[in-house]
Amino acid sequence: MRFQPSLVFLLAAAPYAAAYQDNNLKGYRPHRRAACACSTATFGPVSAREWFNAANPGWNAGNSLDALPDEGSWNNVPLQESTFDDVKDAGFKSVRIPVTYAEHFVRGSPNWTINATWLQRVSDVIDMATARGLYVITNMHHGECLLLYRLPSFVPNSVVIKDSWNWADVSKPNANQTLIREKFSAAWLQIAEKLACKPATVAFEPINEPAGSTETDSENLMKLNDLFLAALQESGGFNPQRVVTLSGLGMSGDKVHMFKKPGNMTNPWAFQFHYYSPYDFTFAAWGKTIWGSASDKAAVVSDLSAVRGNFSSDIPIVMGEFDASQLQCEAAARWKWFDHVVRTATSLGITSMVWDNGLDNLDRATGQWRDKIAVDITVNAVKGVTNSLADSTIDASATNQDSSAYIFNKVGSELADRTLSFILNGNSFKSLSVGTDLLEEGKDYTSSSSGAVTFKRSFLANYLSATAAPGTKANVTVTFSAGSPSQVELVQWDTPVLGALASAANDVPVGADLQVPVVWKGLHRVAAVKIVRGDGAYLVDDWTQWLPELQKGRGTLASQWNFDYDRVTITRAAVDAVIASGKNTAFTFEFYPRAAGNGNYINYTLTV
Repeated sequence: MRFQPSLVFLLAAAPYAAAYQDNNLKGYRPHRRAACACSTATFGPVSAREWFNAANPGWNAGNSLDALPDEGSWNNVPLQESTFDDVKDAGFKSVRIPVTYAEHFVRGSPNWTINATWLQRVSDVIDMATARGLYVITNMHHGECLLLYRLPSFVPNSVVIKDSWNWADVSKPNANQTLIREKFSAAWLQIAEKLACKPATVAFEPINEPAGSTETDSENLMKLNDLFLAALQESGGFNPQRVVTLSGLGMSGDKVHMFKKPGNMTNPWAFQFHYYSPYDFTFAAWGKTIWGSASDKAAVVSDLSAVRGNFSSDIPIVMGEFDASQLQCEAAARWKWFDHVVRTATSLGITSMVWDNGLDNLDRATGQWRDKIAVDITVNAVKGVTNSLADSTIDASATNQDSSAYIFNKVGSELADRTLSFILNGNSFKSLSVGTDLLEEGKDYTSSSSGAVTFKRSFLANYLSATAAPGTKANVTVTFSAGSPSQVELVQWDTPVLGALASAANDVPVGADLQVPVVWKGLHRVAAVKIVRGDGAYLVDDWTQWLPELQKGRGTLASQWNFDYDRVTITRAAVDAVIASGKNTAFTFEFYPRAAGNGNYINYTLTV
């Protein structure tokens, strides 16, 4: 049944009635509700510029309230008070709290009632953050095109029921735009009413990474933005003065030009986009395991400057998500990427909010940061403090990829002094330590003003040897005169062992991935996977033949391969591709350290 807008509403909200007429939005609003009143709460209006300056840097509580079907369903324990203590103590000033509502509607058209218990939980989590002085953005989530990148590998596709890629996807062929607008408007009116009396440190975002690619898709999204703003006005409380962020299709930088500022805009606002670039590095695609060349850095400057250039200087911009996961990126390259991306964003007046699915950064059960170096780099870069960084290979054609984030020693190899290079960026070495034990310069190591540190064989022998068991043996913390510390992981390595080396593709259960047990013998990481058919052709992406040697024929994480705590995975899509090819196919799993000829790989054959 189609609801007609109330005459009372049209008279009471005349500016918005005009917007509805212009955008053909009449008929998509539920009945007019009494606006909320905030008799005891106080609200100090702030500009969007003030808000985002104070909120920089920020952290995303991903895979929590946005998990399906409920919080705690994925890889995280439910959010708790201590989570926000950990975030604040790390130096973050704000949190973005993604929320998925798809599973929490208890009634359908026309009112689309959201479960009151769920709305209360959202409100309570926001209060946990604001009670600690953190700024908060909350939204309607799960519309990203590349969702699986930020999901744990054990979440099957069948449970991914997203808001903007299920019921709110304006780009679907024959999408019922009327129903989408009705549901979207009703949902945001309820969310806004529930949160109407939150302080000025709470901001709203209409929907995450909305799908679409065409001008028509963008026009339909702009109508949702109009409805979102109207819901804030109608809900009352402090919402008409509240800071909001708006975005274009996909929240990607290449579609910013299609964004149009709503005609009914009275709230202070900022533009939000997301940044996961370059794709091949951040998504572990096509064997790209290095980053940091002059052209790599120039691309970041170009990307972020292009977004900034679409708006006048008085419009704040927030990079609401960015990340290069520690699960799939080599550490030194990752640290260089974080430093450059955040430093560039800060120089352009862009607020940075790191994505965290609970696997990439903060372990919410223990309160431990999985890569505290990247966190410290981010916080310092926002402050304008210069970070010193571990160096690593930047030459894409190199067949031996070095990194100062590690000292690797192969089982059976004798030790020698090892020299690592650091990018000091004008700083100097301050100290090296293992835990609370300071290393002694001259005895344990030597350093130079050029950034070289030589670890003495006598020191390394405390942890590494020809006969030591494989695994991480110690972490050396390297501190500098300013900025974030760095870290050198001491790793004894041997080639991992798989539970099998071959199987028949047709024996893999229909719809299932092929999972092979693995015994790690060094870093618990897969660097890349080369996929070659028995006839010598590459199974996928044959164009990679034109890439450097360590990238030719490599597949992409989550598309053709994956790994977890105790297994490596050949995805269903890759299994199907092998069957379709009719050729036995070798999957060469490559590990760190990564170098041609070092033997640190395993061949797994999928037969047909």
